[in-house]
Amino acid sequence: MTDEQYMQKAIALAKRAAKYGEVPIGAVIVKDGEIIATGRNRREAKQSPLCHAEIEAITKACKKCGSWRLSGCTIYVTHEPCVMCAGAIVAARIDRVVYGSTERRFGAYTTAGIDKLELNYTCAVTGGVLGDMCSDMLSSFFAELRKTKNNSQGE
Repeated sequence: MTDEQYMQKAIALAKRAAKYGEVPIGAVIVKDGEIIATGRNRREAKQSPLCHAEIEAITKACKKCGSWRLSGCTIYVTHEPCVMCAGAIVAARIDRVVYGSTERRFGAYTTAGIDKLELNYTCAVTGGVLGDMCSDMLSSFFAELRKTKNNSQGE
């Protein structure tokens, strides 16, 4: 499968997250051409700031592999990882990060520059894969959220 095809899988997870009122972000981890784990945002459901799509996918992948080391893996995420998630990606030794839309305020790669730090481990990063589609999904979600909030305040 191509990067775009794996990102489509992550997008499907993001859409599922949105159905449950979560920010629509999905993640897929691939090893040797096989999807070994998936995740979606669950911060609202779990009432935890740690329940990001990437963290859920990494936790599942570690369990499936029987190791905290995820060498040989690529993580596909619909939105650029935050610093917390990028740190988890580095700690898990994931080889490659592929993300869709860019996070201009809190992005670990475009804003914080985590990939430029002298860490003990670095991974390859590819941004913008189906970026417009991922960005539009987020924009629509937040526009609908604002609309719902404004309508409820007017009653």
